[in-house]
Amino acid sequence: TRMDERMRRQWAGAEAVALGRGGLAAVSRATGLALNTIKAGRAELAAGRGPGDTSAAARIRRPGGGRKPITRTDPGLREALLNLVDPATRGHPQSPLLWSSKSTRKLAVELARQGHPVSDRTVAALLKAERYSLQANRKTREGSSHPDRDAQFGYINEQATLALKAGRPVVSVDTKKKELVGEFKNSGQEWQPRGQPLTVNVHDFPDPKRGKAIPYGVHDLAHDEGWVSVGTNHDTAEFAAASIGRWWREMGRRRFPKARRLMITADGGGSNSSRSRLWKVALQALADDIRLELQVCHFPPGTSKWNKIEHRLFCFITRNWRGRPLVSYQAIVNLIASTTSTKGLTVRAALDDHDYPTGRKVTPQELATLCCVPAEFHGEWNYTIRPRA
Repeated sequence: TRMDERMRRQWAGAEAVALGRGGLAAVSRATGLALNTIKAGRAELAAGRGPGDTSAAARIRRPGGGRKPITRTDPGLREALLNLVDPATRGHPQSPLLWSSKSTRKLAVELARQGHPVSDRTVAALLKAERYSLQANRKTREGSSHPDRDAQFGYINEQATLALKAGRPVVSVDTKKKELVGEFKNSGQEWQPRGQPLTVNVHDFPDPKRGKAIPYGVHDLAHDEGWVSVGTNHDTAEFAAASIGRWWREMGRRRFPKARRLMITADGGGSNSSRSRLWKVALQALADDIRLELQVCHFPPGTSKWNKIEHRLFCFITRNWRGRPLVSYQAIVNLIASTTSTKGLTVRAALDDHDYPTGRKVTPQELATLCCVPAEFHGEWNYTIRPRA
């Protein structure tokens, strides 16, 4: 059993007596107990108040004894601390730590400056007692939402459900985060021999000879299959359309040999932006090439995280290559192609080293040749591009 305060000091006093001359100092050095504590225990034993004594005089502490809580000896401490960390004071021009990290050390320094001398450990204990904890930022705010946001979600779900029931292909497309190619640190951990981590560059300066990899993904919702084209220069609308076309030729047409219509769900920005003229021109060229009607539905602004490719393909790719430096384009392709999930996800990938220049302007004549039919509901988000005769 653990010793209480009385048992501990009486045990120390007994050891000091047993050691004889110099025993007090020796026991104090060995146990860390104060000399006065050991002397008190020795005196209690001499007075016959040993462990078995249950009298009032043998109680562990005298009534009112012991160190008082610091919030009792310093009544203003709690309010001063909460004024420094309370969320209501964030951004307040009078807050002394407005532009500073609120570490326990800095909080303790500021409290001492205000006349409340405490240690950083005491500050941490007080914050925990007030139900505070260390927390990171959480992404929840999406900015101002479009009034028809939920209606657009419902429209996309309705159209995708009808297409899947009819056996037509439905894909979710997007560009994954660009990745540095070379011996750079990649977030995450991987099992390695103890003390032998993979060494990478100290600085994350892009290698001008290698640049960045641009993975553009296409996820087949019906079969949980993914295709990723790894670009080498620019993320343009033409690159996005070429990636979709490559998925169709490599995977899609084998799965849907009788398909005459392809539904594409995409974000509202980036290379497949709903406001991009070049995106529609590139899709028209794709429709003419593969002879399919392309039904496009864009997610409303600020809702990209609802795109299914994010949590049904990209997250598994990130998990698969965690902790591994992406040393070359081929390594990136191999890591993507080896991605799987417990629910049956399979992925294929290939390098696309074609040049996709930026800054291309779409002429009014090109727009006039588009065979684009807007939907009745938000035609700027929902439209069908048909192959030209």
